[in-house]
Amino acid sequence: MAEESQGDLLRKHRRIVVDMGVRAVGVCLARACLRPVDIGYLVCVTTTSFLTPGLSALLVREMDLAPDVQRLDVVGMGCNAAMNGLAAARAWCVANSGRVAVLVCAEACSAAYVFDSTMRTAVVNSLFGDGAAAVALTAPVVGAAGRGRGGGLAPYLLSAASQVITSAVDAMRYDWDDAQGRFSFFLDCQIPYVIGAHVEAVVDRLPSGVGVRHSAVRHWLVHAGGRKMIDAVRVNLRLSRHDVRHTVAVLRDYGNLSSGSVLFSYERLVEEGSARAGDYGALMAMGPGSTIETALIQWRWG
Repeated sequence: MAEESQGDLLRKHRRIVVDMGVRAVGVCLARACLRPVDIGYLVCVTTTSFLTPGLSALLVREMDLAPDVQRLDVVGMGCNAAMNGLAAARAWCVANSGRVAVLVCAEACSAAYVFDSTMRTAVVNSLFGDGAAAVALTAPVVGAAGRGRGGGLAPYLLSAASQVITSAVDAMRYDWDDAQGRFSFFLDCQIPYVIGAHVEAVVDRLPSGVGVRHSAVRHWLVHAGGRKMIDAVRVNLRLSRHDVRHTVAVLRDYGNLSSGSVLFSYERLVEEGSARAGDYGALMAMGPGSTIETALIQWRWG
């Protein structure tokens, strides 16, 4: 395998995330029967390297989006960043009823690695994969009949809850490796247990604002952070293996896709067609901070 310098990795990251981002947004728009010009707000998430100009500006150029589209680039937040981007997109949609926001997560984990003799590096290099996913959001116009773009059964984002575990703030991080002249991702082997110890308290806060109980959640879309992470969440929330089937499948098929993982699980749930009107779902992702980010959704008729 040819040695790649940090400069090579930066160029690789830009090439891959732009290519994946264009394709992910294109698929998202096609499925939602939307055009690029319909995007009013573009939220781009990528943590696996650094871009200036950001991914959002590059996608505007590559996809011929409206040059006055509002944009946000979320960087450095890691595997939980889709949830942070989702919160920003939701807030914009609420303030701009009837308009469309698109969230895209594009991660080139193959552009962030080192080779050495440590078990830590071996685990990290075997765990992560490249991938991109996008989702479109809108808020219904008050008083309008239906959603205006397809109607039908759709998930509504109801609430969110998060927690930064400050005692484990350095458990997931990028370090600069002087010997290899590149960034190296550090993942503490204890992090699944740290997340497991805190996850129930976060989830218990999630539905409190909308009057439902934790036990009412039927669909669980959890970040595919690794088998130990999935098991820690499942055991501490008393979930079944069926509850995390999509998370396990994403990890098996693609690896940990960083911020995009939870959206890949959501896609599998949509394709399965098991969600019914009135069902509640929970989205959950974990990342550097150490941080747990969650959101509660409910499927409703437009």
